[in-house]
Amino acid sequence: MIGLAERVKSSFGCGLKGNSWHEGFKVNTNSPGRPKQQRRCRNEIELLVHVIEARNLQAMDLNGLSDPYVKLQLGKHRAKTKVVKKSLNPFWDEEFNLQVGDLSEELIVNVLDEDKYFTDDFLGQVKVSLTKVLDSDNLSLGLTWYQLQPKGKKLKSKDCGEICLTISLYQKNIEQTVRSISDDLVSSYDRSSELTKGRNSVSSNGDTEQADVSEANEMDTLKEDKPNAVTFVGRVYQFFGGKNSGTISSSSRDVSPEKVTVSSADKISEEQIVDADSDIPYDELLKCIIPKLEGVDMPAGLPGGILVDQSYSTAPVDLNSLLFSPSSRFWQSLADIQGTTGFQAGPWRLENGGETLKRVVLYTKAATKLVKAVSATEEQTYLKADGTNFAVLLSVSIPDVPFGSYFRTEILFCIMPGPHLPSEEQSSRLVISWRMNFLQSTMMKSMIENGARQGLKDSYSQFVDLLSQNRKPVDLKETAISKEQILASLQTERESDWKLASRFFGNFTVISTLVAMLYILIHIILANPSTIQGLEFPGIDLPDSIGEIVVCGVLVLQGQLFLNVVGRYLQALKQRGSDHGVKAQGDGWLLTVALIEGSSLAAVDSTGYSDPYVVFSCNGKTKTSSIKFQTLDPQWNEVFEFDAMDDPPSMMNVDVFDFDGPFDEATSLGHAEINFVKSNLADLVDVRIPLQGNLAQTCQSKLLLRVFLNNTRGNDIVMEYITKMEKEVGKKIVVRSPQTNSTFQKLFGLPPEEFLINDFTCHLKRRMPTQGRIFLSPRIIGFHTNLFGHKTNFFFLWEDIDDIQVVPPSLATMGSPSLLIILRKGRGTDAKHGAKAVDPDGRLRFHFQSFVSFNVANRTIMALWKARALSPEQKMQLLEESGARNLNNEESGSFLGLEDAKMSDVFSSAIDLNSNSLMELFNGGPLEKSVMEKLGCVDYSLSPWETVRADVYQRQIHYKFDKNLSRYGGEVTSTQQKSPLPDKKGWLIEEVMALQGVLLGDYFNLHFRYQIEDLSPKLRACNVIVSLGIAWLKSTSHQKRITKNVISNSSLRLTDMFTRVENELLQAK
Repeated sequence: MIGLAERVKSSFGCGLKGNSWHEGFKVNTNSPGRPKQQRRCRNEIELLVHVIEARNLQAMDLNGLSDPYVKLQLGKHRAKTKVVKKSLNPFWDEEFNLQVGDLSEELIVNVLDEDKYFTDDFLGQVKVSLTKVLDSDNLSLGLTWYQLQPKGKKLKSKDCGEICLTISLYQKNIEQTVRSISDDLVSSYDRSSELTKGRNSVSSNGDTEQADVSEANEMDTLKEDKPNAVTFVGRVYQFFGGKNSGTISSSSRDVSPEKVTVSSADKISEEQIVDADSDIPYDELLKCIIPKLEGVDMPAGLPGGILVDQSYSTAPVDLNSLLFSPSSRFWQSLADIQGTTGFQAGPWRLENGGETLKRVVLYTKAATKLVKAVSATEEQTYLKADGTNFAVLLSVSIPDVPFGSYFRTEILFCIMPGPHLPSEEQSSRLVISWRMNFLQSTMMKSMIENGARQGLKDSYSQFVDLLSQNRKPVDLKETAISKEQILASLQTERESDWKLASRFFGNFTVISTLVAMLYILIHIILANPSTIQGLEFPGIDLPDSIGEIVVCGVLVLQGQLFLNVVGRYLQALKQRGSDHGVKAQGDGWLLTVALIEGSSLAAVDSTGYSDPYVVFSCNGKTKTSSIKFQTLDPQWNEVFEFDAMDDPPSMMNVDVFDFDGPFDEATSLGHAEINFVKSNLADLVDVRIPLQGNLAQTCQSKLLLRVFLNNTRGNDIVMEYITKMEKEVGKKIVVRSPQTNSTFQKLFGLPPEEFLINDFTCHLKRRMPTQGRIFLSPRIIGFHTNLFGHKTNFFFLWEDIDDIQVVPPSLATMGSPSLLIILRKGRGTDAKHGAKAVDPDGRLRFHFQSFVSFNVANRTIMALWKARALSPEQKMQLLEESGARNLNNEESGSFLGLEDAKMSDVFSSAIDLNSNSLMELFNGGPLEKSVMEKLGCVDYSLSPWETVRADVYQRQIHYKFDKNLSRYGGEVTSTQQKSPLPDKKGWLIEEVMALQGVLLGDYFNLHFRYQIEDLSPKLRACNVIVSLGIAWLKSTSHQKRITKNVISNSSLRLTDMFTRVENELLQAK
């Protein structure tokens, strides 16, 4: 861009001599927010954009509406409309003037939805090329409706609505140009806005002000001008016509230097305005923002997860100053530890009319093995500040990384008062959560999230270490008050019958009914008996007028209301008691809940109050509180103890209802869920939980609870649980060491009472299979992998699982079946990055395949899931049925679980071959495939033998039945395991065969055992014995018939198979 004087001379022939018109024009290069080089003047060509309205926009808020506004961008120049609240068809009617800098530029119109706390949501976009405007008639596109487009290429079919715009180009004269420069000098220092806003911006009003500038400075500016800019202005000038040149040139000579000068006092005043925020201390800025943000609720944690949750022995104000005060060296020290360079923290500034407090931090992230050193821009914004609670949102942009323009990393710092300390000192609690805010859709979303998750965990572990050196962490064990002390302080006062009666009968309905009854009684006493008339007869006195009918109707309705009140009172007397004070029975996992109070409950009665009570549910058991009548802020102070549980509880459901009488359905006032796996038990000692639900969220209802979970049997309960699971699984479970359990707990962030039962190697199938390990514990199923530094880590509860399906094998899985785990709707959101897909019902689907020992993994997973999902009665029945099973150690017993089937011999024969020759039938060579295809096995595929342990090998086989073999068709999935006999004179092959697509094939599995043993070295022959067993998966009345049919056909098939093998091997010799 070239200087204004040169542009006027070259394009419009102004004939100005020297620099007389701009003498004394100077820019304060030290003003905050301005570049240190001199500002250059504007072009004479501007784009006028009239933003009128939009229609059919997307709904982004929970209320089904949006808060839309429009952002305009032309080159480096930007503009923004006002925000229209709660509308999908907003009307703006605003005009903007954008400077034209290059013919190749295009106007970008973005429609966004304003978000109070987080990054604004994208609604749609329109791009209009400048050449399109230049080619149009009268240099104007006129009033036009434009279809809004999504950013992603895959979402082009998505309807984003329309926007109505008027776009045109126009030419400014010299006086208007000078005025626009003057206006820019006295405008805000904000670099993001270099345009003149408003419908009347073309003809600016008011006196033009101009600061002094030296002739030398202007000449420096002219030297820096780009020579090709004149060519652009010359090209654009021909569209406006050359006849106006004389007029413009003439008018330019009339511009006097006095018109573009300002007094020194005005200059000082403007500098004070620009430097205002930077001169105000941080503490003063914080005091200014507190009145604006103290009424704002503390924002909830971001959905990406919790990075830090720790309490410190310092006041919240002191911790906030350590982290965010400009004078603090904390972040610079952390940057030195992490290798971050170029750390620059800008000053805090008030924006949006003093409504928000922000600052910008710049730094360069250190290079890693996968990513080079990149620059990052971090915007820090206060969302909450009231002197004791602070919330700061960090929005980090790293455009130089792959796909860096597609997302922003958002980190939320929440500082709040911490637990009570014995020393009476103040403490504070710091909770840091995060999420990825994707500005555009991308196929790499899950990979980006996983990489960011691991990077943030590593980074904030260093953050915690450094913070612990500056402020002492609080040991919750030292501050915890004993359970007995807390419960002893709770006292509940039983409400008297008279007080309860006054609550029910002290209202207008009851009082008016009693007055009416008294009035009628007095009337009966004073009135004379009426004579019998009309259709009356002795004992029946009918109404004699319409008025008497109306009175009778009113009395009947009033009496009905009175009887309802009496019925509710009697039911309240019956249910006034609760489970408070009922002691727990037995030993095991003991759950104790202290219900203290509720706040801001929803009003559902006509009186403006509610009659709330609370129901706690855990492991199929419930506890109910007493009813608190006619209140929105009930005080309970009640204690509930659940009977001891053998299984550790995963979660507890809390439901709040309104009592509506004995025959009416209770109205829900809200519900909540306490997850014992994801919660620290020390935090549950005193917790105020927000209620979910439409009514509860509208009123911001909360419950104050004190929750205790204790194990009264110590380590014995772990051994008893493992023993019980051994009977259900049918396998010996090895008790893991404390070190292994500790590593398992740290891997998934689990509480110390969780212990590992078993783990298996498998593949997680998503877009591409990922090899890792699946971990099983009493309450969770988790998956972990770490390939080339890229970690995938997630878990979900057994109670979250809706269904587990066994997927038949395919060539992609080398003949091995796989497990498909489907979660309940709305469950497992923290593990969403590991899901293969989401079904139409909104349920997450996890696909695990390529298990080394599928049968053991499947049986263990199914047993643990059934143990958590079944009712106590079903669990007891399952335990009794499985009590007679024999336990076998995995190291010495059958790996395939053949002991489940009763084996019987179906084939026995001596074959004129030694065992090694006959084993070619099981070596996967041409002989095996040829024989099996002749027997009717189509598409015969198999995997190579893999070593399971010493001298034990395993493989998978898959094939289809030929129609000649089975008229129903069907498929077979088989797992074979071979090992040498103890005397090394033969082999033992065990096989488990699963049938698919066969009638009643899902009711049973076939178990085969092949024993091939050499008879004598001299005879060069071997003896073959094949045993068959049927393991029934479901009961059926046709078991005998199916068993007979299977044994008969298997015997014939085995005879044919070994005969063919013997003949082919003998012929080959």
